[in-house]
Amino acid sequence: MTRTLAQYLTVVAIITLRSAALPAQVGGVPPLADYVGTFRYRDGRPIEIVEGQSLFAVLDEAKYKLTRIDVDRFMNGVGDTIPFERDANGRVVAFQERGTRFPRLSARVTALSAALAWPRPPKAGHLPPYRYRVPPARSDGIPVAHVAQSDLGVETVERLINSVLDGTHADVHGVLLFQRGALVLEEYFYGYSASRVHQLRSATKSFVSAVAGIAVDRGAIAGATARVASALPYDAFANPDPRKATITLGDLLTMRPGLACNDYDATSPGRETLIDESPDWVKATMDLPMVTDPGTIAHYCSGAVAVAGRWVERTVGEPLPIYAQRHLFGPLGIPRDHWRWNYTLTNANTEYAQLHVRPRDLLKFGLLYANGGRWRGQRVLSESWVRASLTEQTQIDGTGYGYFWWRPWLNVPTATGVQRVTFNTAQGNGGQKIYIIPELELVAVFTGGDYNSGGSPPNRMMANMILPRLLEARRAMPAR
Repeated sequence: MTRTLAQYLTVVAIITLRSAALPAQVGGVPPLADYVGTFRYRDGRPIEIVEGQSLFAVLDEAKYKLTRIDVDRFMNGVGDTIPFERDANGRVVAFQERGTRFPRLSARVTALSAALAWPRPPKAGHLPPYRYRVPPARSDGIPVAHVAQSDLGVETVERLINSVLDGTHADVHGVLLFQRGALVLEEYFYGYSASRVHQLRSATKSFVSAVAGIAVDRGAIAGATARVASALPYDAFANPDPRKATITLGDLLTMRPGLACNDYDATSPGRETLIDESPDWVKATMDLPMVTDPGTIAHYCSGAVAVAGRWVERTVGEPLPIYAQRHLFGPLGIPRDHWRWNYTLTNANTEYAQLHVRPRDLLKFGLLYANGGRWRGQRVLSESWVRASLTEQTQIDGTGYGYFWWRPWLNVPTATGVQRVTFNTAQGNGGQKIYIIPELELVAVFTGGDYNSGGSPPNRMMANMILPRLLEARRAMPAR
């Protein structure tokens, strides 16, 4: 937990939580309620410590588990020991992280943070089983239908939602399933709702790609082969190399700029945690040494997104969120109060330039791509840009990658054996997902708070519950 925590916990990586046993004198362990409250954190921001089935911290609406290792000592998700401090009366007054002390401001937490303790408020100590309900029609252009009209069926979706309520798939905040032309399931948990915006983390990258594509479609940008360095607002870059002048928009969109930038490598000078400390993320990225020719080898590089976004801004002559509102959000019927996007690309941005949107609007974005760039019959994005975005242009660590869109697969157990299902996805740390699977007529949206766990509840729910049912239904269909 620290500004450092906020950075560590935004990196998309597999972090193994070290386990530790409770002291032998279990009776002497203070109750978790002792530590609950609001503390003053880095940069004066509040951080809340909340009690649920375990203790967890809430920073910028994100939940991070704290594992007890001793009396008044816990461990966070990156392995830091977090000792709590008491006064002479035994009251918790502060905690420490990496030698920095953070004082307790009050013993209260907000209702939104407290809601993160349970999928839904328990009744008489337990959660009643879920019973299916049809998504409400909201006059937002998304048709709704009873799940019986889809290939999923009531039994499948009830089992799916109950797996969230019983903790089998923890920290899933929202599930929306659009199948056979209608939204047939929409459910929210942990205090979230259809009217509350949700952070997207790295799924924001896919929106940056869409805005770049719109600028290409409208003629402001020549295309993916356009070179970017000369249009950036800098006279020179550190580590000069003639290859920097040849980096194209397409190289950035496919994570192949050739710069020493790899978020998955803890030794990379361009990893996200270092770039985020810079007063200018774009300059810091372009100052990196070149390690390969542009357009050759892909590494996951969040700095490339900052460069691409800033270059689009410079080219179209206005901030990216404003351009997006006029040419993407507006045409999709997404009002200005349905999203939040602080696109300041400096270390002062505690939201890390991520987009916040409502889940149904995230579904609209997925449907735009599923429909080849059209929304309700109107062209928003060219079919050629959508196709290039969803086509495997390269691979990152063995997984297909397009223009800031992933093309992975899941191994799905079926009655006839394991079947590999390939799909397109926009995804972000914590369980932010858009799945597009045209052959199954499915667009699925998940939001979540499973940050840095190394697992993916949405992937498990898709592979073990949703996709087996859809594959079975497809096999049972008469030949056309």
